[in-house]
Amino acid sequence: MHPDAAEMLAALDAGFPDVTTFEPAELREVIRSRRGPLQRQPDMREVRDLTIEGPGGEIPLRIYRPHRDDPTLPVVVFAHGGGFVFCDLDSHDEFCRSMADGVGAVVVSVDYRLAPEHPAPAAHDDMYAAVEWVSKNAADFGGDPTRIAVAGDSAGGNLAATVSVAARDNGGPPIAAQILLYAVIDDDFETESYRLYGSGYYNTTKAMRFYWESYAPNGTDDIRLVPTRAATLAGLPPAVVITAELDPPCSAGDAYAEQLRAAGVPVQHRRYDGLFHGFLTIASLPVTGTARTEIWEMVRGTLDAG
Repeated sequence: MHPDAAEMLAALDAGFPDVTTFEPAELREVIRSRRGPLQRQPDMREVRDLTIEGPGGEIPLRIYRPHRDDPTLPVVVFAHGGGFVFCDLDSHDEFCRSMADGVGAVVVSVDYRLAPEHPAPAAHDDMYAAVEWVSKNAADFGGDPTRIAVAGDSAGGNLAATVSVAARDNGGPPIAAQILLYAVIDDDFETESYRLYGSGYYNTTKAMRFYWESYAPNGTDDIRLVPTRAATLAGLPPAVVITAELDPPCSAGDAYAEQLRAAGVPVQHRRYDGLFHGFLTIASLPVTGTARTEIWEMVRGTLDAG
């Protein structure tokens, strides 16, 4: 285990609620009550909240524009994690600000519909609608419609991956990069990382089963839920794939990076050994700042290469 992570992981593993024991609304309130007040840092040139029309009603977005002199910046459309069940724009506010500042991009955070009230593919469909909206409206907020990336952590990484497949298959907006941060690729609970780290490392097999059962009560055969259901991965956007060794979904994320590469997709893959699911959103963890700097550089390189 990474020395910076041991104390934090012990606290998370001991204190994070058993998500399987709450009703959805109660669980969201419990998670929300554990957050500190928004610090609104790092500072942005502009932060704008708005709503767009989606397939199931209005979708709230939050647009972050960093302090940059460039009149036009790349755009990262971001989906937050939370097991498809909880988290929102505020839960990932600091992270999106850090990404905007570190990458030098406009970040558009998407408050997609949550399960189980809105089962799959509702979240996927909202994320896709947000990408379409950004493609049509990027110029209005200083974004470059030719350099749109999709990104997400955990469940949000699943949405970024599946939207990349859908955009390719449906003639959707061109996507310049997919940024998958310890993404939930599939519902295979028998991998090596589930076997080794399925309990005692904050994110558990029990919780992951609950998330998938909430999001996909009718199964996961749909390509909009699991990107490896696609007939081919060829032609997908260049990928930045980040995994964490002590995370149950790690093996699937590592394998997906190799599957993308084998299909001819340019891939930058980094596994952070000794670290756990969610570490990138814990700004107080010393190793997080270093990891973010490395990842933002990967993202910039991938966008510049396109």
